[in-house]
Amino acid sequence: ESRWPYLFGAIIVPSLIQVVILPFLPESPRYLLLEKHNTSKAEKAFQTFLGKDDVSHEVEEVLAESRVQRNTKLVSILQLLRTRAARWQVITVVVTMGCYQLCGLNAV
Repeated sequence: ESRWPYLFGAIIVPSLIQVVILPFLPESPRYLLLEKHNTSKAEKAFQTFLGKDDVSHEVEEVLAESRVQRNTKLVSILQLLRTRAARWQVITVVVTMGCYQLCGLNAV
């Protein structure tokens, strides 16, 4: 019991290692391209991850995927339940997860 503070303090070592290493890790190319709108840094990150010079195909692929996601219509829960094709799948998942939460399996 006297060593509990050492156990709780042991988490400091991995945290410090992470803080020291984090600035040297490259950012995600998708984040740089879609959120920061920085194509040159995104290409450099792709080059770092993939190890090749020509990454124009990957950049175009990410941009095309972004356009598709922007054109996707979002559906509310009520609309999802009104759709016959998805209704039973949604109900099955909701009932299964509800039973899982209420049965006490998480506590075990």
